[in-house]
Amino acid sequence: MASPTTTSSPAPLRLTSFSHGGGCGCKIAPGVLSEILKGSAGGIIPPELLVGIETADDAAVYKLNDEQALVATTDFFMPIVDDPYDFGRIAATNAISDVYAMGGKPILALAIVAMPVNSLPVAVIGEVLRGGNAVCKAAGIPIAGGHTIDSVEPIYGLVVLGLVHPDRVRRNRDARAGDVLVLGKPLGVGVLSAALKKEQLGAAGYERLVRVTTMLNTPGTALAALDGVHALTDITGFGIAGHTLELARGASLRAVLDWGRVPLIEGVAELAAQGFITGASGRNWAGYGGEVQLDAALPPLAQALLSDPQTSGGLLVSCAPEAVDQVLAIFREQGFADAAVVGRMEAGAPGLAVRP
Repeated sequence: MASPTTTSSPAPLRLTSFSHGGGCGCKIAPGVLSEILKGSAGGIIPPELLVGIETADDAAVYKLNDEQALVATTDFFMPIVDDPYDFGRIAATNAISDVYAMGGKPILALAIVAMPVNSLPVAVIGEVLRGGNAVCKAAGIPIAGGHTIDSVEPIYGLVVLGLVHPDRVRRNRDARAGDVLVLGKPLGVGVLSAALKKEQLGAAGYERLVRVTTMLNTPGTALAALDGVHALTDITGFGIAGHTLELARGASLRAVLDWGRVPLIEGVAELAAQGFITGASGRNWAGYGGEVQLDAALPPLAQALLSDPQTSGGLLVSCAPEAVDQVLAIFREQGFADAAVVGRMEAGAPGLAVRP
């Protein structure tokens, strides 16, 4: 008698298997990007352009009139997670964040969709777009158009436009000596994504990853209304060290981070100790590590976590000491329980020092 034939279910589709990198870890390394952009200056710079590419800020800002300025940004990347709906949510949240980081309020988005249409089921692509739509709905904006192409790797993101009062634009170059640095979200997204790619991230870790990366940085609009808030940026692909360095360079100041006060997502330190570090972390450090002074007493993993690429990371606020309580209150009111004072800005040569 013949034995019954057994069939196995096909392996579940892993969206991350289609791409060589994921999330903001896809960014071109900072050193390489600097070389690429070196010859791009010298174009048209109208007086209405309040923020351009000069200090690697989060978005462009163009003055429309005495009451309004247009904030314009674009951000897109390859999958950081396998669930297509979550991928769409994370990518949309990340893109909209740049408007909040300038102190603006988003008004509309355009979708950027590049998908391997012969490899990915149409239903999966639809779920990516549905996730992006859900976040835009939460932000109160429409997706008013966009562009699609057939691509080797799946890519999704948004062009986002917003409005801000010209006097409330918060650049990354306007920090002042004596300012306090406040971080809105905990770090560790790159570590969690590295563990996920190697199928070593449990359900609780995945829930933390998605929760942090889908929190819209809505406090940015209210923070920009405070006179004591001098500079804003968001922590993304270059890690907290890279984006804090941008603050320091732009303001010609020295930034100091107190590592013991920097919040980490639960479980990240343990995963990093097990070796779940992204390649982007090393590339980041190679690009700017020479400008970072590490205290000898720091834990061994501090360097990797300082350069860990954050997808849809938190706002970094440079504010007057007397504004700290207001800044933290705004974060708390909007659900950012991990927001914390993490450092300060000091007079001195531009650079970053990290203390225990």
